[in-house]
Amino acid sequence: MMTLRQFSLKPESIPASTSWYLADLGEARGKQDLFTKQSPQKLKVLRENAMIESAVSSNRIEGVTVDQTRVRTLVFGKPVLRDRDEEEVRGYRDALKLIHEQGKSLPVSEETILNFHRLCRGDIWDAGKYKERDGDIIERYANGRERIRFKPVEATPTPPFMHDLIKMWDHCIFERWVHPLIAMAAFNLDFLCIHPFRDGNGRVSRLLLLLQCYHLGLEVGRYISIERLIEQNKERYYETLEQSSHGWHEGKHDPWPYVNYLLYTLKTAYREFEERVGQITSPKGAKAEMVLNAIRSQRGEFRLVDIERGCPGVGREWIRALLAGLKKSGEVKCHGKGPAARWAYQGEKGSTLK
Repeated sequence: MMTLRQFSLKPESIPASTSWYLADLGEARGKQDLFTKQSPQKLKVLRENAMIESAVSSNRIEGVTVDQTRVRTLVFGKPVLRDRDEEEVRGYRDALKLIHEQGKSLPVSEETILNFHRLCRGDIWDAGKYKERDGDIIERYANGRERIRFKPVEATPTPPFMHDLIKMWDHCIFERWVHPLIAMAAFNLDFLCIHPFRDGNGRVSRLLLLLQCYHLGLEVGRYISIERLIEQNKERYYETLEQSSHGWHEGKHDPWPYVNYLLYTLKTAYREFEERVGQITSPKGAKAEMVLNAIRSQRGEFRLVDIERGCPGVGREWIRALLAGLKKSGEVKCHGKGPAARWAYQGEKGSTLK
């Protein structure tokens, strides 16, 4: 929590590059609803790919690998698991599913963190438990040489450190010490420096990152795997983490290299999201289905402009033509003419819905 403690002093300025990332992410978040409403049917393929890539990449960063021919079965099926690696990939999938389904209501708490660890570590003796022994973060080279990359918090003070981290996160978000996205990256850095578990810290940190993104309104991780992007730029991930952890225990570290790395990764995810949504061929009838769903969800009278708002990217004349067809079949009725016309959905048997 040394980074959040540093930010509790409410820094008067932030690096220019950080400001640019925040501006870009603010713009991307503004476009988010446009893309998700515009193509609700064709986003299914992105969600499935993201689930697979996240489960595989986050584990592979930590040296956990599985047979590629079994990945889809592991993520979406219910196979008999062959080994611990498959168990951990499947457990990470379960944690992702929990976040995707309950993310906005799932708190950032010690209970949640321990549960994430329990899920992604599988059936092992210390799953869901803080570390019991001290241990350094060691970097091992191909030639057999080793070096200590970082000395994390010792085992005994780990529980109070984690308690303080959660408490400071809540205060930071409530009191707005810094921009929430900066606070999120600071939390991630502090978590990795505390290193609360014997193993699995990186995976839990990435699950927390996804959860906090959801809390802050960033839904891109549902469609683009943030874990895959981190794996693709793994060298920079470790480099910035080491840069920003130097002097952490004394509170004299520079958090901005790692903060900017995570913000850049999120920006990359949004850019890829926009590109890939544009590349996917829309399923036949997807646009019509979107308009029909908007009409059938109306209660009482509505105007054409109400349907337009719910169907960004669909032309007014196209909506008019669809309404005319529904009027002819008796599914809707119209009162008046022109832009002021009022429509009412009648239901399939002509009885007006209330």
